[in-house]
Amino acid sequence: MSNIHSTAIISNSAVIGNNVTVGAYTIIGDNVKIADNNKIHPSVNISGNTDVDEGNEFFPFCSIGSIPQDLKYHGENSQLIIGKNNIFREHCTANPGTEGDNMQTIVGNGSLFMTGVHIAHDCIVGNNVIFANQATLGGHVIVEDHAVIGGISAVHQFCRIGSLAMIGGMSAVENDVIPFSLALGNRAKVTGINIIGLKRANYTKDQIREYSTAVEKIFTGESIAKESKMFLNSESELIKKLITFLEIEGSRGLCKYEK
Repeated sequence: MSNIHSTAIISNSAVIGNNVTVGAYTIIGDNVKIADNNKIHPSVNISGNTDVDEGNEFFPFCSIGSIPQDLKYHGENSQLIIGKNNIFREHCTANPGTEGDNMQTIVGNGSLFMTGVHIAHDCIVGNNVIFANQATLGGHVIVEDHAVIGGISAVHQFCRIGSLAMIGGMSAVENDVIPFSLALGNRAKVTGINIIGLKRANYTKDQIREYSTAVEKIFTGESIAKESKMFLNSESELIKKLITFLEIEGSRGLCKYEK
C-alpha cells in the first residue's frame, strides 16, 4: 500500500510501487515509474520518461524530468534514470537526455543534492556524491563517485569531475578535474589533493603521499602525456585511477595544476 494524498495528481499511465508516499499537490506525469519506498513531499513535479528506483526522497518544489533546457531538443523520447537512496532537497531540477548524446541523463545511488541543485541533460552522476546548495551542471557533464561540489558552483558542459574530487564553493569549472583532487576559483584550478577525503575513505598516509607525488610529477613535468607514462605500471589504486582518467580524451581539457 502507498500513501497518496487526495490532492495529488497522478497520471493513469504512471507506475507507482509499494510503500510510496506522495504529498499534497504533487503531480506525477505520463510514463513516470516510481519504485518502492520512495517519499515524495508536497508540491513536487515528476514528468517525462523518468524512472525512479527505490528509496529516494524528493522535497517540496523539485522539478524532475521536465524537458531539457537545450534549444536543440525537439521532443525526442529521451530518459531520466534515477538510482536508489538519493535525497533531492527543495527546488532541485533534473532533465532527461537528448539525441545529441546518449538520450539519457543518469543519476546513481546514495547521493545528496541540496537546495537548488540543477542536473542538466545528458549528465551522468555517479554514486555517493554531494552537491551543495545551488550547484549547477551544464549538459553532458560526468561526475564520478564520491565527488563533492561546493555551493553556488557551476560546471561547464562536457566537463568531467573525477572520483572523490572536491570543488570549492563559488567555483566556475570549465575543464576536467582529476580524481582525488581539490579545485576552486573563478575558472577553477586544481590546488592540491583531497587529503581529508582520502583519509575518510581509509587510504593510508603512504598511499596519499604516493598519489600526491605522482600528481606533482605529472603536472609539473615536461608534458602530462610524457610524465604519465612513467606511472603506467603503478600498483597504486589511486594512480591507476588517475592514469585511466588521463587516458580518456575529454573535450574540455584539464584544469591547470597550481599548488
